[in-house]
Amino acid sequence: MTTDISKIMNKKRLSITLLPLVIFICLAILFARGLQLDPHKLPSALIGKPLPVFTLTTLDGKTISEKDLQGKVLLLNVWASWCLTCRVEHAELMNIAASHQILIYGLNYKDQLDAANSWLQAFGNPYVATIYDPKGMFALNLGVYGVPETYLIDKQGIIRYKQVGEITNNNWQSVILPLAKTLEKS
Repeated sequence: MTTDISKIMNKKRLSITLLPLVIFICLAILFARGLQLDPHKLPSALIGKPLPVFTLTTLDGKTISEKDLQGKVLLLNVWASWCLTCRVEHAELMNIAASHQILIYGLNYKDQLDAANSWLQAFGNPYVATIYDPKGMFALNLGVYGVPETYLIDKQGIIRYKQVGEITNNNWQSVILPLAKTLEKS
């Protein structure tokens, strides 16, 4: 009987000793898997669907709705004056706007009106118009994870592509511009 109790005790000690090791190995596998994921490839449930219905004002006080963004292929760039990556991206947006290859609309996200207007005055304005979304409700309906994000929208107002993070010359030339050209032909 003492050998049975001894065997049970040894099994308990072994399982208690191995449990942290097993947990550590499982966590290491999950961590390694997470390192292989690209944070810029966040899925969007709205790809292939129309822009959400909205009526907001622009930074200059005009009313704008999703209907105003139909009839042309365009970019909708979500930005904020407090966003450091938006400042990095801004030079590329200015280059894209200057090339006249596509119209760019802005969506100013959770910002102060004065700060947003001052920011555009200081760094230049690549936008046809900038939708003002101080509470971020329209951005929430778009599925915005953070700023900057940019949506490529076709002539019918359908979201065709979502760029999470900044637009660089590389992703502009290799992904976004070719897709925009294809949409322009259809």
